[in-house]
Amino acid sequence: MHSNAGNLSSEIVVGSNLLNQVGSIIAKHVSQKRCAVISDANIAPIFGKRVTTSLTNAGFQPVLIKIPAGEEFKTLAQAGKICDEMIAAGLDRSSFVVGLGGGVIGDISGFVAAIFQRGIPHVQIPTTLLAMVDSSIGGKTGVNTRAGKNLLGAVRHPALVIDDVEVLKTLPPREFRQGFAEIIKQAIIADAKLFNELKNSGPKKIDLIEIIQRSIAIKSRIVAKDELDRTGARAILNFGHTIGHAIERAGNYKIFFHGEAVSLGMVAAGAISIKCAGLTSAERDAMVDLLRKFDLPNSLPGDFPREEIFKAIKFDKKFEQGEIRFVVTPKIGSAYLSSDVTIDDIREAVEAL
Repeated sequence: MHSNAGNLSSEIVVGSNLLNQVGSIIAKHVSQKRCAVISDANIAPIFGKRVTTSLTNAGFQPVLIKIPAGEEFKTLAQAGKICDEMIAAGLDRSSFVVGLGGGVIGDISGFVAAIFQRGIPHVQIPTTLLAMVDSSIGGKTGVNTRAGKNLLGAVRHPALVIDDVEVLKTLPPREFRQGFAEIIKQAIIADAKLFNELKNSGPKKIDLIEIIQRSIAIKSRIVAKDELDRTGARAILNFGHTIGHAIERAGNYKIFFHGEAVSLGMVAAGAISIKCAGLTSAERDAMVDLLRKFDLPNSLPGDFPREEIFKAIKFDKKFEQGEIRFVVTPKIGSAYLSSDVTIDDIREAVEAL
């Protein structure tokens, strides 16, 4: 499929058993021969050899660069180390980058591709459902700072994304499930039909390839309207994320996975939407039921440091010049960016979690 998201577009291949063919797939889209395959300590031992062998067999010259696994290593310093390794390996502006891993690897490899020699092509091979349906689409790349997530970055679309559903079989169940939070989010903000289909099928009967393709299509359509995230059209993709990111940060990125935190953020955003956007209680309950159906959390543990959530919220990139801009849903299938939400509304919704 083709994702036309703004000025640059990405070719996206979704299927099964694609990993052994990555070399021949990439050869159709990228003319450069030398590349860095950036992966982490968890993924490189499982898939690194298969990917570099396939690349070598297709005439490429890959260098595998491993970084430690985890959100805490998505930093400017780590990006600098990767660039140093690429330079030491003789890579230059006629090279390209392959990101092999989940969202953290996609973000940092995309950021490296954007800044290395002022920009070289980026190929993404996501290894999580979350990365396939969300972070690999739309061109946002970045690294974290002490103050918050993705505060340094660039918009740079990958030349190619290869989604092999077979790799998802190696994921622990909790890691796999968190990807459904973003799929459910896409349905809530833009596709009521998809919401009903998810409600009727549940996690067991789902056609993964079709659901991934549909989620990619939804996100690409929204990104194309607002590629640089300036007008608010793209901001609706952040439904559940303002509170979700703050929950992740309050838990030091160790208690909840991203998708789980977004699930909690959507429960809170649903409560805020009843108060500020006219969402019915029945539709909010349907949202919570669907998250529950996919084994996603809908309440915080009693001992969770809630005060830390409020401290973290002020670092949200959507709060411009101190003004709160919060994504609400008036009904399932649509969403908009509101300036009517107060910090008290947010506090009330978080306390109810």
